[in-house]
Amino acid sequence: MKFAENNRISHRQFYRQMVLAFLAPFLLCLFGRDRILGPAGIAGTVAGMILLLFYVIFLIRLEPYYSDLNKSAGGFWSRIFGGFFVIYVLLTAAYLLEVLERIVPMSLLTGVSGRVISFCAVLVCAFGTHKGMQRRGRMAEVSGGLLLGGIVLMMLLCLGQSRISYLEEMSGAWNFSGEDFVKSTYGILCAFSGIGLIPFVLGNVQKQGSAWKPAALGILTLSGVILGMLFLFPAVFGWKRLQMEKFPVLPLLAGADLPGNVLARFDVLWMGFLLYSLLFAIGSLFHYGHQIIRLSHLGTGRYWMAVIVYLLSILEFDGIGIEDYYGVYLGYFFVPGLLILQIFLMLRGKGRRKKKAAAAAALSVMLFLSGCAGVEPEKRMYPLALGADTTDEGFVLTYGMPDLPQATGQDKQEEEGSVSALTITGADFGQIEASYNRSQEKYLDMGHLQVLILGNRIAGDGNWTVLLDYLEQEPFVGENVYVFRTENPKEILEWKNGKGTSIGEYLTGLMENRMSGQQKQGVTLREVYHQRYHSGEMPQLPEIRINGTEIEVYL
Repeated sequence: MKFAENNRISHRQFYRQMVLAFLAPFLLCLFGRDRILGPAGIAGTVAGMILLLFYVIFLIRLEPYYSDLNKSAGGFWSRIFGGFFVIYVLLTAAYLLEVLERIVPMSLLTGVSGRVISFCAVLVCAFGTHKGMQRRGRMAEVSGGLLLGGIVLMMLLCLGQSRISYLEEMSGAWNFSGEDFVKSTYGILCAFSGIGLIPFVLGNVQKQGSAWKPAALGILTLSGVILGMLFLFPAVFGWKRLQMEKFPVLPLLAGADLPGNVLARFDVLWMGFLLYSLLFAIGSLFHYGHQIIRLSHLGTGRYWMAVIVYLLSILEFDGIGIEDYYGVYLGYFFVPGLLILQIFLMLRGKGRRKKKAAAAAALSVMLFLSGCAGVEPEKRMYPLALGADTTDEGFVLTYGMPDLPQATGQDKQEEEGSVSALTITGADFGQIEASYNRSQEKYLDMGHLQVLILGNRIAGDGNWTVLLDYLEQEPFVGENVYVFRTENPKEILEWKNGKGTSIGEYLTGLMENRMSGQQKQGVTLREVYHQRYHSGEMPQLPEIRINGTEIEVYL
């Protein structure tokens, strides 16, 4: 889809906004003296990219909490949370404005005061702060691909300036320490910390449940550019010079001419690309800052944010300006504080899945701090199907798991290698979860769930909405799960076809393993969510019946 409707942006517009907003700040601020360099930077970039791909999935799950901070965190804490993000927006915008103030007089407009340039820039960027997301989406749709293509072309043209002998100068730096690796990895995480604003944007993105795909693609694209530059810079400048350059991308631009030197000062075009991206990044910060202030019920940032940002960019205290303390703020305050506040927000969230929310948040923290944590795969239980129904005593959940180990009395013991079902009853889902934790030795991982089967009773008595609230609090349940209904979910989950195939795999294959145009049209969990919020009713679900030894699905 090229353009979104209903005041929302498409996935492609979302992806191009990420590229447009991050590209110039990364090229200008990540490389050079006392920054990410050499083999340690390469290894740190790869490690940081992997961690960020996990983190962005976690961020997508946070969107319901961000959409109404006052409701999910309470009036007092919503203002604390909003103020925390507003401070980040103001300082980051001021830092980028200070960078612009330095590079423009250096590369384009000599003799003009940098403060005059930054004043004009902040006026332009602040214009339209309160406008809708679609305007930014259309701008990114038109120019995002052009900017990325221009930067890639610049890198290709610079390859002609590279020397293998220059690149070999970096060989001694391959013996980097673990401390260098950790610093580089954390530096990449700090550089990408702006993606922490993504949940504030998701309310304006179509198909929010799968918005992790363009976000992940944006991270991969930007990481690819960073890795390319980490090889290109030493190959063009040499290792020692690169360690002394403050903004190495600026001299790189001067040599990126078309073959034959067709146009003099062709670097002005590349500089125009960078300035456009930099201005878009500052304007995006103003826009998101206004949205955060509004969602936190702090008023409006339409008029005063630009003034504060400009003052922060020019004011110095005992010779210390925004450039000197921004890195310290980002590494020691914002990134750790961001993770702590997100954990707190999930714990304060509505629902009965606080323990699961805490586990998911803790997993994210451990991924960022150590790179390897959590429960090993062999110590997890992976239900591929989940049956749900109600009884006079409460709720009944039946987990369909391949190779279920010997249960602890709640179900019949099955032969090794068979497909088994575990049924647990409780007054609510918290009790069911506690019962599972008491009786089963393996961690319950719902990340591979393929099928949800509702009993006719829960589908008819209104308790299916309680089940949806429960599933929404589970961060690893995907919204592409197929949903069915039947008279007895436990009977369906215990069905065996003699081939050891679980009911989850069987029903998924039944819906998808057809020639194009012959695939069955099932109902996904995402469609059930949508229909619930749209009309409060459940969509018509396919029905499962057992006919002799065969399972049949009636659409």
